[in-house]
Amino acid sequence: MSVIDDLTTELAKLPGIGRKTATRLTYHLLKQPAAAVTRLARTIDAVAERVRPCSRCGNLSETDPCPICEDGRRDQSMVCVVEEASDIGAIERSGDYRGVYHVLGGRLSPLDGVGPEDLRLEGLRARVANGGPVREVILATNPSMEGEVTATFVRGLLEACGVRVTRIALGLPVGGELEYADGVTIARALAARREMVDG
Repeated sequence: MSVIDDLTTELAKLPGIGRKTATRLTYHLLKQPAAAVTRLARTIDAVAERVRPCSRCGNLSETDPCPICEDGRRDQSMVCVVEEASDIGAIERSGDYRGVYHVLGGRLSPLDGVGPEDLRLEGLRARVANGGPVREVILATNPSMEGEVTATFVRGLLEACGVRVTRIALGLPVGGELEYADGVTIARALAARREMVDG
């Protein structure tokens, strides 16, 4: 195999990238100036070398603890549990959450061989059970079958810890149309309905 084939094969291993897209990306990179490709390679190398999971929450960061855990302005009594570190960015973009996080590192999926021992569950239980400041755990796993199973399992794990365990509301996205929503999404939106108030 040539180095072009090697690069295409490696790019095709990325999530959401098939063989066709990997080939297009390879040839796009080959058209770029050598300096641009070298800069990309150095950046990938630096990420692999310097970014590690935070020992406290599991977020990916160059520092340990991560900047969110170290931020004294964050509410340490609220822990938002997410499946992957990439989910933190989505919640942070909302601008409304000021607590801290806990990254599970996946979700329960027996069919894929992912059980409780494969997730960062003991770290979460230790954060909550040690009589620390945590008063509420918000479960923000994805609204998939595996995400729901994971949320239910985590709730059961934390029941004896005496903290409030909540689940993010699930329903219709802003700008979405009922006509295109699936039945489960509509059912959840109806279940999470609330009073309309002025203002």
